[in-house]
Formats: sequence, C-alpha cells, structure tokens
Amino acid sequence: MNELISTQNNEQGDILVSGRELHEFLEIQTPYKKWFDRMSEYGFDENVDFITVGQKSPIANGGFQERKDHHIKLDMAKEIAMIQRSEKGKQARQYFLELERKWNSPDMVIKRAHEFLQKRVEELTTNNLVLTQQVHELKPKASYYDMVLQNKSLLSVSKIAKDYGMSAMALNKKLHELGIQFKQGDIWLLYSKYQDKGYTQTTTHVIDAGKSRVSTKWTQKGRLFIYDLLKQEGILPVIERQEGEENAS
Repeated sequence: MNELISTQNNEQGDILVSGRELHEFLEIQTPYKKWFDRMSEYGFDENVDFITVGQKSPIANGGFQERKDHHIKLDMAKEIAMIQRSEKGKQARQYFLELERKWNSPDMVIKRAHEFLQKRVEELTTNNLVLTQQVHELKPKASYYDMVLQNKSLLSVSKIAKDYGMSAMALNKKLHELGIQFKQGDIWLLYSKYQDKGYTQTTTHVIDAGKSRVSTKWTQKGRLFIYDLLKQEGILPVIERQEGEENAS
C-alpha cells in the first residue's frame, strides 16, 4: 500500500496523523488554523482525540519558524476525511481504513505484543542494574552503620579514631580543623552549635578524695556524625576501604 499520508505511533499504540499533512493532502484552500478549529467543533477533544504540537518550518532567510500542528488519532482522521465530501476525502478515508485493518491484523497484534514485551524486559534489566549499583554503593555505609548501631555504649575518641586507622590526637586535630571542637585545658569540648545535639557526654572520674578527672566520651549518634562529616572530606573507615578494595579487585 502506497503511503498517501505519513503516520506515527505513540506509546499507547495509537496511530497518529499530522493535521497539516492531512490538510495538505485534502487540498483544503482554507488556512490550516481556521480549518482545524472548524474540524474540532465536530465533537473532538484536545488530549483525547488530538494533541497540539510545535512544528519547525524553514523560512527565506535560512532560519526556522515555529508553526502549530496537531497529532490526531486515526478515528478522528477518518471522520475528517469523510466530512470533506470530496474525492481526496474518499481516498484518505479508504487509506485510513486499510491502515486500521492492517494495524489490527493478527500478525501486527503479535508483533506489537512482542515489541512491548521486549521493551519491558529491557526496562526491567536496566532497573535491576541501577538497583544493583545502588545496593553496591550503599553496602559499605550500611556495614559501618550496622556496626555502630549494634554498640550502645559511650566511646572514647581513641576508639573512634581506630575505626579510621588514626590516632586520637590526629582525629581530635581534624575535628578541630573542621570547626567541631576546641580544647580547654586537657579536654576537648564541642562548639556551642553542636553541644545540644547529643553527640558527646562529659563524665567525671574520681581518683581520690581530692582529685578527679573530667573526660569527654562520644555517643553512637556522635560517632555517626563524625562518619558523615569525615566522609564529606573523603575519609572513610577502614572497614569501608577494605570492602571497596575487595570490590575493585
């Protein structure tokens, strides 16, 4: 069958026809906009029977001009062709009926079903790959979080520093550089903006009747705060570095 008027298909499986191409084929003398507005009055609804689209057409100075076009469904195209009461209208209607017949033939139905299933398989494969990648990226973090959440006790800075293969002095210095804490006497204290977050607890250890020692311990919430903070600096716990190296190999 010769292609009198070009068609395309949308994702819902509808056959679509360009309003302007149909207007040109029917040899309508009325300007397109006026003609299409009149055709729409025969009970056709936008976004149901047709959609409005932009069309770029070349102009004399070498540029392009934006023109309004419409993608109309096959049923609407058939009715418009019948309304014209002309030989061209009859040709167009017969052409659309033949298109519809072939579109609904068993072979075409099976072909579309196969294409749909193939597309779904490709989508599911892509989604699974993305999900696998996301799980892979989150796994190291989950491992460290799981380890932290299993421990409910207070921690010295030396214990947290060990998670990163650092000394307590190095971690304290890093937290100071990042504006988290300052040193007062022999102990490190959080700056005021972090003091009420539940990151640390200050404890007093009595040595004897005249002596006591004050120390700052980190809560598990504070430990996770340090984790997120250092991760932004590119510093990961040893456990995550090891997992990353294993995955890379």
